[in-house]
Amino acid sequence: MQTATATTTQWAIDATHTEVQFKVKHLVISTVTGFFKKFSGSVETEGNDFDGAEVNFSLDVNSIDTNQADRDNHLKSPDFFAAAEYPTADFAGTLKKVNGNDYQLSGDLTIRGTTKPVTLAVEFGGIMVDPWGNTKAGFEINGKINRKDFGLNWNALTEAGGMVVSEEVKLHLNVELARG
Repeated sequence: MQTATATTTQWAIDATHTEVQFKVKHLVISTVTGFFKKFSGSVETEGNDFDGAEVNFSLDVNSIDTNQADRDNHLKSPDFFAAAEYPTADFAGTLKKVNGNDYQLSGDLTIRGTTKPVTLAVEFGGIMVDPWGNTKAGFEINGKINRKDFGLNWNALTEAGGMVVSEEVKLHLNVELARG
């Protein structure tokens, strides 16, 4: 008896339809939002089934943009990302279906040479063929990390003793994949 084998499918991040965003509390009273503008990634699935998909993602730390050049340069400095020494942040993990369109992305995140396990919540938006015949898949990814876990330790105290930058960093990605 022969068994059918699933076909491995390669997907690549469509950078023109993807955004990588983060949010950090400033002075504990407001939130600063930033983006990484250069990144790449791939997903390997069995057919079009994303349950168990292998995910690889890399972002260019020097592409950070918080809409304020001095802050961006500080974030690239050894106080935070040390971008000259560690120019990328990388993730490798697996996507697992939880329920319906809800998935969980678990894997290893490497920032500034430090690798830690992370788990992110994922909402699968579906698969669609665009007007040019390309098959696309969409995802919304959310989670939190502690920046100090990755060696991003810089901080200062206010006169009242509060921290200038919170340790918690919220991650929000809208990702569109193109099937290869």
